Amino acid sequence: MKKTSLLLFVLLSVFCFAQLHKGKIDTLLTPEIGGIKQAIDIKTDDSRKPILLFLSGGPGSSMRKNADSFTNILKDKFTIVQWDQRDAGKTLELNPSPVQPSVELMGQDTYQVINFLKKELKQEKIYMLGSSWGNALGFYIVRNHPELLHAYFAVNPVVSQLESEKELLIILKDYFKEDPVASKELADVHIPFTVDEDLFYLRKWLFYKDGKQYVKSEDFKKGFLQWSKTWSPAWNEVMNIDLPETLKKIKCPIYFFVGKNDIQTSTRITTGYFEKVKAPKKDLFLFENSGHQIHKDEPEKFQNTIMEVVK
Repeated sequence: MKKTSLLLFVLLSVFCFAQLHKGKIDTLLTPEIGGIKQAIDIKTDDSRKPILLFLSGGPGSSMRKNADSFTNILKDKFTIVQWDQRDAGKTLELNPSPVQPSVELMGQDTYQVINFLKKELKQEKIYMLGSSWGNALGFYIVRNHPELLHAYFAVNPVVSQLESEKELLIILKDYFKEDPVASKELADVHIPFTVDEDLFYLRKWLFYKDGKQYVKSEDFKKGFLQWSKTWSPAWNEVMNIDLPETLKKIKCPIYFFVGKNDIQTSTRITTGYFEKVKAPKKDLFLFENSGHQIHKDEPEKFQNTIMEVVK
């Protein structure tokens, strides 16, 4: 009788563990990453589903709060992970970075986040997606730890940002040539940037072109220059990234998502890099109705394309 009871107990324990492993997870964890608490949001109905880690743009931005709008299809296939990087979103609320953020430091953060997820969810590899600035961190992993990735999705990536900013300046000067205020401010922009106002005026008129009227306010300028105190050193590092020269071969599958109307990270430059880079598997997807925010402009196509890739 005792042996029968013990056997039943063991079987029930195994069953409960299996059900727990398959169970729903909707939680915000705050492990120590890079010496500070960092916010990692995990959502899944089965923790055995492959991990898809999003690397937010910015720098200093979070995709976490609006994630449902561009992951509602993806959740059928993936365990969705949103991470608020240091000095962004919930992580900033928890603790500001005690040191100046840099690409190297945040690349190391990304590596630690991946290892945390592997251990927490008991998986050997993950899928990873970088949006805009997030690609500075994504390509850090692609370069240094490709063995951790099933594949990498590079969405409107920073590829040769110095050349991209030069191209953007030419486009904006031509677009606003009849606007004396814009023409004067854009004429004062130096590339490479010498002061924070260089990037401010470039982004001000880019955003205004996109219909954002608020960029003419003093509050926007004050907020942008405050942002620059934290982030302009890291963005200047990004300006020195030139992937066609420094990363000609990639050792994991890579997929480029490009908005046809994106002038913030040049579609032409990204397409040229895609054609030349060597990888075990690669593809490029052009989104006809998107600018720099594909996940917002065409969320359904964005998700369905990822689903097709991983079939």
